[in-house]
Amino acid sequence: MEAKIFAVYKPKGPTSNDILNKLRRFYGTRKVGHAGTLDPLAKGILVVAVGREATKKLGELVKKEKEYLATIRLGIESATDDAEGTKTKFDVRKKPTKEEIKIALKKFEGKISQIPPIFSAVKIQGKEAYKYARKGQEVTLKPRKVEIKKIKILKYYWPYLKLKVVTGPGVYIRSLARDLGKKLKIGGYLFNLERTRVGDFTKAKSKRLP
Repeated sequence: MEAKIFAVYKPKGPTSNDILNKLRRFYGTRKVGHAGTLDPLAKGILVVAVGREATKKLGELVKKEKEYLATIRLGIESATDDAEGTKTKFDVRKKPTKEEIKIALKKFEGKISQIPPIFSAVKIQGKEAYKYARKGQEVTLKPRKVEIKKIKILKYYWPYLKLKVVTGPGVYIRSLARDLGKKLKIGGYLFNLERTRVGDFTKAKSKRLP
């Protein structure tokens, strides 16, 4: 079978593995992988590889630059750092100005230390962190060095903040939302996320699965 690498547009709802399983059935092979998970509540580009030779190249694709459109809901924290988790509302007496948010976001640009969400696929002793977290077990993840290349405010309409974020590998936009909320001392979680680019793979060139 001819090796293939291409981008699939994942809608909200299915897991990244659900998309791979569809492709495994379509191509009749187990040799299918992806270059970077998208959470079920996120949509956008999932770069996939089909065939032994193609899947060997995934390690390089994972390292490619990524671009996201993210909407952050300020004033509330979430246990999962996204819309799925149990929420804690903050009593916000003073809404931050756009300028104050811009100054806070500057702290997250460049090479930074970031702690992944506890509800994530980061492995702890060979098992994904979210599997411990869902059982109510205590999860402690270590900070990781990552790079956020650019953050641009597209729109701010309290309590929602829409951003365009360009990153290197390993960045969690959920962590950015959580940490911005902490920096502003008003809480925040990732309300909506779309990955629009991975390296040279763009939304416009991605395939839609039936």
